[in-house]
Amino acid sequence: LGLIVQSSSFSFSTTVEIGLAHRRCGPSILPSRPFFIPHVSPIRTKRQNHYPTLLFATQDDDNSATDLFGFPADVARPLVVLLIAQFILFIGVGAVIPTIPLYGKAIGLSSAANGLVISAPAMAMLLGANPGGKFADVMRKPAMMYGMALICVSDIGTAMSQGVVSLVCCRLGLGAGRCLSEAGERGMLADLAGRAPELRGRSLAAQQAVLALGIAVGAPLGGVVVEQYGPRASFLCVSAAAIIALGIYSFLPETIQNNEVTQEQQGKDETVDFNSNKANEDSSSSDGDWGKLLRENSWRGLAICQCGASFGFAAKISSIPIIAAATLPGGAVGAGALVSAAGLSGLVGAPLGGWLTDRAGARLTAVASGFISATGLLLIPAALSSPFSNVFELPFYLGDSSEVSAQALGFTALVILWSIGASAQGPALTALAQELAPTGAEATAMALPRATGDGTYIVAPFLLGLIADSSLTVPGEECAAAGAATLLGILALALLGDREESH
Repeated sequence: LGLIVQSSSFSFSTTVEIGLAHRRCGPSILPSRPFFIPHVSPIRTKRQNHYPTLLFATQDDDNSATDLFGFPADVARPLVVLLIAQFILFIGVGAVIPTIPLYGKAIGLSSAANGLVISAPAMAMLLGANPGGKFADVMRKPAMMYGMALICVSDIGTAMSQGVVSLVCCRLGLGAGRCLSEAGERGMLADLAGRAPELRGRSLAAQQAVLALGIAVGAPLGGVVVEQYGPRASFLCVSAAAIIALGIYSFLPETIQNNEVTQEQQGKDETVDFNSNKANEDSSSSDGDWGKLLRENSWRGLAICQCGASFGFAAKISSIPIIAAATLPGGAVGAGALVSAAGLSGLVGAPLGGWLTDRAGARLTAVASGFISATGLLLIPAALSSPFSNVFELPFYLGDSSEVSAQALGFTALVILWSIGASAQGPALTALAQELAPTGAEATAMALPRATGDGTYIVAPFLLGLIADSSLTVPGEECAAAGAATLLGILALALLGDREESH
């Protein structure tokens, strides 16, 4: 049993004596003539022992506290902790992004086989999306921490792998860890956004911007690490980042609201919790059923759009670093610099996407930004096949050279254009999923578009690798194929109707 004792509009400093008896011995007793009569209201909280907790707060302190660009304090504080952890994590992720396809090439894998290795985490994420979402709907924070611990172990195993079998097993473990951790993160963000719905786009944009900044910082560091110590070392970097993020996650609060009902509200002797929680769990499970959700046009369009976007991200991992290493000066350093530049461009796209989501709506923002990202990928073959032979001097060195061709500059500009569009689309798609998700099953429902994207990601790197292996005349055709898939996805999102108001 907990009580909030709220004062009037004035501050006070005095001792308020409230006599409380054990719930089996009778009701709570207030002094007959106290110094002043406070407002007493029950809090729904778990009864951990027989001793109640008194929480004193004034209305001004509770309602007007703001931080972080106008976010309420109960949103800003956990959001800042979460973003700090993810920034550190994605520095490590940025270090490993340009390494994954180069690692496959270094051990003699073809582009198609390399695509299979890259898609292994997506297989685990697809299979674990539904149970991971259901677990995260019960406990956000434990899901995040257990998943992050598995990510750490899997990346260490990747660095120590000696063959294809052990490498694939470790990448499957990485996917399982990501599935659990990201389900908890999505659920926690949905909980925080639900406390300030008018700032939903801004909060999601803040997360996207932090992820982009982390990748921008980590990618060039990863290129340097690969050049100095080899591809395996970059996986140790992301493991170290995961350990730090795991420690920071331990400071986060649990954001799922308690559904217990106290005896004062029910007029019963004991708190009604198990039966009501079981009923709520069953109801949430039914609301979050993927088959039921896919009968709605809005969820179908969102799922297809996520499939198309996954082709773009598959190209970023499996194709763009290889093209960049062959086109830009510096090899792996040049590829890392391009990934870093793409990450920095996300600092423009993510806030823009969040701002447009709050003002123009999530669906319109997702369609417009998706068209921009698709255009960037579709034009890459034309840039790489440009007849211009100009060579430009950069104001800095990439590796041991500062000269770059016109084709390389065009390729770089289009990759950055894709990154701006994709980073703007991310907050819009997540906001749309949050709006559509049924109450109590947010993590499970929001795992649906992610699972469809992961299912696409299983085959997308392999298909793009086949296109790259068979393309002998036009470089970058696999990027154009990814752009075409992205374009089909946004058309489905636009044409499958507005959101049904069924939730």
